[in-house]
Amino acid sequence: MKRFSQLAIPYIVWAVMMLVLPMALIAMYSFTEQGNSIISFAFTLDHYVKFFTDPDFLLILWRSLLIAVKTTVICLLLGYPLAYFIANSSEKMQNLLVLCITIPTWINALVRTYAWIGLLSEGGLLQQILSFFGLGGKELLYTEGAVLLGMVYNFLPFMILQINTSLCKMDHSLLQASADLGAKPAQTFLRVTFPLSLPGVINGITLVFLPAVSSFFIPKLLGGGQYFLVGNLIENQFITVGEWNFGSAISMIMAIIMMLMMMAVRKIENHNRGGKEE
Repeated sequence: MKRFSQLAIPYIVWAVMMLVLPMALIAMYSFTEQGNSIISFAFTLDHYVKFFTDPDFLLILWRSLLIAVKTTVICLLLGYPLAYFIANSSEKMQNLLVLCITIPTWINALVRTYAWIGLLSEGGLLQQILSFFGLGGKELLYTEGAVLLGMVYNFLPFMILQINTSLCKMDHSLLQASADLGAKPAQTFLRVTFPLSLPGVINGITLVFLPAVSSFFIPKLLGGGQYFLVGNLIENQFITVGEWNFGSAISMIMAIIMMLMMMAVRKIENHNRGGKEE
């Protein structure tokens, strides 16, 4: 046991240097005034007050949460049927379909998002297809729809893979028992399949919502700077404006929102497990 504890020391050191220390620095910046020196230790809550009293910043936060919810809902509606189809396919077909789902993730997300600029731009492939059906003339790029499309495209595989894993681990004898007891396919799905797949659904929602709410390069590229989200606001404060203290405060606010989200998800997951045990 002691030997295993010693082997964990390098990972603990790495976690402290790469996770704990940066978060501690961000927290310190968020509660300090910006002075002539790199770090001023004058304690203040002005940066948090500034964020929550400015309607423009609150609008950006609301817009970010809203598009993250939209992205999560669309990914769930698209991902569950696809995951269900993959889970009910033959083993060979499952491997092939999972490979098709994961292949796009091998390419850098920035490169994949850039590809959508060419597809959505004026004279692009999608514009030509819409023009063929008499629906041309509509602006596709630099809109909320383009940002939403980019997010769904980038985060959909996370939802599919989580739900598919949960469905594949399910005890299929329960489905046979449900059918033997006279339950219809729809009843079996609602009362057996879906409840057993909830851990995968919850994990998928977490893996989609958290990066979607803090994304900055997708709205920057597909929104053209016209669709500003919290991630863009944080980037702007650090790189363009140079207000590290205010940018750190916004980062801490988003970190707290994400932690609350994860705690809620964990609570729901524990409740479901408790219900099953009973």
